[in-house]
Amino acid sequence: MFICGSALRGQPNHNNIAHCRLVKASKTAPLYRLHSVEDKHPGIYEVEEGGIAITGELYEMTPDQYDYLLAHEPPNLYPSSIELEDGTTAIAMLYPQSLIKKNGYPDISHHNGSWATYKASQS
Repeated sequence: MFICGSALRGQPNHNNIAHCRLVKASKTAPLYRLHSVEDKHPGIYEVEEGGIAITGELYEMTPDQYDYLLAHEPPNLYPSSIELEDGTTAIAMLYPQSLIKKNGYPDISHHNGSWATYKASQS
């Protein structure tokens, strides 16, 4: 599972995956955009052009750990396959681009594609 938001190490919801095994730090292929949804969690979605690489972490999860994570995710996030920088795939939680546009959630992709960097810039 690719984690790129509030469940990352050092972020407030890391306890949702604290018992999962961290495989490695990773990045997506440069195919996505990163937005701040109500300043609580990232919203990422795939684009045909203008994409960036999103920084995150890969975790190994049991089915029970995966179900727990999904049960504690914010509304409107959905699991989907994403492409990583090395050409492999993983599951990540995406956010509907239509809701990002409708609600005007800010594009924070310029923060090195990193939710943690964005949040640190607010301190």
